[in-house]
Amino acid sequence: MGEDAEATASDCPWEADESVDATVRIGYQKIPNGDVVVKDQKILENCLPNATIEWSNFASGGDVVQAFGAGSLDIGLAGSSPSTRALSAPLDLPVQVIWIHDVIGEAESLVVKDKAVTDIVGLKGKTIATPFGSTAHYSLLQAIADAGEDPADYKLINTEPEQVAPAWANGDIDAAWIWDPTLSALKEQGGTVILSSADTAEAGKPTYDLGLGSTEFIEKNPKVLEAWAKAQDFAVEQLLDDPDKAAESVAIEVGVTTEQAKAQFAGLTYLRASDQASADWLGKKLGTDLLATAQFLLTQDGIEAVAAADVYAQGVNASVAASAGK
Repeated sequence: MGEDAEATASDCPWEADESVDATVRIGYQKIPNGDVVVKDQKILENCLPNATIEWSNFASGGDVVQAFGAGSLDIGLAGSSPSTRALSAPLDLPVQVIWIHDVIGEAESLVVKDKAVTDIVGLKGKTIATPFGSTAHYSLLQAIADAGEDPADYKLINTEPEQVAPAWANGDIDAAWIWDPTLSALKEQGGTVILSSADTAEAGKPTYDLGLGSTEFIEKNPKVLEAWAKAQDFAVEQLLDDPDKAAESVAIEVGVTTEQAKAQFAGLTYLRASDQASADWLGKKLGTDLLATAQFLLTQDGIEAVAAADVYAQGVNASVAASAGK
């Protein structure tokens, strides 16, 4: 091993594993959680100095799922709604949920232009932007259903996150259910939040940003997955215990100021590996939540069929988080 590799390995927060020489293809999104901390601080590169780590940015979880379908990703971040679609017909992808990057709260919200609009009913007939198939789209549809309304009475348009702010500025949309940094930008332009994913979670419909892994890659690369989970857990610890340092990385990767990054942390809940592996999360409950998500997506034509309950239960693998939480 050359001098550069030695110097890199020395930056790992624990003993680097020089035996791994795999190529790891990771799909990430610009979301203020531990994944971008891992990327910016090069934790994986430092801890697996002889591996090749390839990071690819995606605009939404739907795009990440599509990449898994094409066989071009090993690990990727997708929300609970697109992750459920990945496990359901017609996709039926060989992937597993291996991590909870965050539990979504006020970080995904419905923001409106007209301050006179105070609830979802007030948006009937109006144009609402959201990335279709995302957790934000799922929460929007849930909010409409919970209000006893019909989505057909709303003009819902499929809009990627980076397209939302220009559409807002041009007067093309009346509202958006979206996440940061776009959400903060719309609020700065006078938008008012009337609902959030914290509200839909309180109503029994929680949403998450999840880590997906190719089942084949998980089985063949246990050392990579252990290092990846330890890196993610290290980043979560930093988010919780040293938010100033974490905010520096998030600011760089997401494209906001460190102050904005810290403010966005409050809209998400971050979980340590030992908590994630428990029955409250990856150990049991998440599989139940994915089944409930599938049942709702079926009513909205988001999937062709709900799979058997054990498909969603077995689509969650708590062993990766457990390996980091020891």
